[in-house]
Amino acid sequence: MASHRKPRSRSRMTGGLRTTPAVGITTAALTSVALLSQTAQAAPAQPSSKPRLEEVQQKVDTLYRQAEVATQKYNGAKERTDSKKQQVDKLLDDVAQRTDDMNTARQKLGRYAAEQYRSGAVSDTATMFLADDPEDYFSQRQLMSRLTDEQKKSVDDYQAQARETAKKRTEAQSSLEDLSESQTELRSTKETVQTKLSDARKLLAELTAKEKARLAAIQKAKEEAARKKAAELAAKQKAAEAKRKAAEEAAQKEQESSGSTGTGSGSSGSGSTGSDASYATKAAQALAFAKSQEGKPYVWGATGPDSYDCSGLTQAAWKSAGISLPRTTWDQVEVGKTVPLSDIQPGDLVFFYDDISHVGLYMGDGMMVHAPKPGAVVREESIYYDGTSSIHSVVRPA
Repeated sequence: MASHRKPRSRSRMTGGLRTTPAVGITTAALTSVALLSQTAQAAPAQPSSKPRLEEVQQKVDTLYRQAEVATQKYNGAKERTDSKKQQVDKLLDDVAQRTDDMNTARQKLGRYAAEQYRSGAVSDTATMFLADDPEDYFSQRQLMSRLTDEQKKSVDDYQAQARETAKKRTEAQSSLEDLSESQTELRSTKETVQTKLSDARKLLAELTAKEKARLAAIQKAKEEAARKKAAELAAKQKAAEAKRKAAEEAAQKEQESSGSTGTGSGSSGSGSTGSDASYATKAAQALAFAKSQEGKPYVWGATGPDSYDCSGLTQAAWKSAGISLPRTTWDQVEVGKTVPLSDIQPGDLVFFYDDISHVGLYMGDGMMVHAPKPGAVVREESIYYDGTSSIHSVVRPA
């Protein structure tokens, strides 16, 4: 900088008439330098306007999570809508049948009136035909006294049918209104899911090939860490099982040496063993089904056979073993009994996140089979795929 200042100083001192232009040039130069300096300083800030790759991944994961929550809401709304529709259809069929029965009863009453007409009771018949309803006609005391027991029963039946039909029509109308509300909720949650997934796809589409490669590397490292955690859990379980067997063998030897038959405790143990064996058999059936679905795409709201969402897969898997599970994760977590993670067994349901928006079917050795998220397929994965803190609870459904 000093070497630049000296020439400018000499120019100002020796060129009297050029002083002003020199100042102008110098000012322009300084302005240019300042602008260049500002540009140079601003340049590094430009990348900050674009989110870091980790932030993109976090946003995408959050959107997928939100979409999965919305999917469970959609599943619940669809289940309620289907149930309401069945209820409405049944009520409408009932109303239609009752209306037919009323028409039959009305025709019978008309025949009675015609009989009275033929017997000469013209004025009474005319009264009936001028009445708004046959009930009005037959409610007249002097005419009711002239009816036979069979005719009186027909009138009573007609009146009862009219009241019940009116009641059923009111129920049908109320159910139709409930159905309309469920359908509105269904459309709303469907739009929410589609919006979240669209936003996630848009974020991923904006990544460059290099960024996608880095993202894949990050995901691979995450998966490797999850596999290590699964292996640790498997090792702990195997050690615990070995310890349990050793304790059983020691207890057995002690009984044999003392000459005790152990009938009471043996009976209790036998029952427990039988229950465990029954669960293991059903769990094996559920797991066999789930594993046979591997490679099929995740589709929100799907229950098979060509695609699944997370709770759709677990529901279908346990259904194959004769166990009926509810549709949503929020209802499935309430079925059966909750067990600690340390006691997890194959077939158990593993629920994730505080909002219980995801579920997988435990296979053993820290691994599960699940339908992960949009764009993925049914696959085997560590239960630590999203970290230890993501595990909400473990439920044994049968």
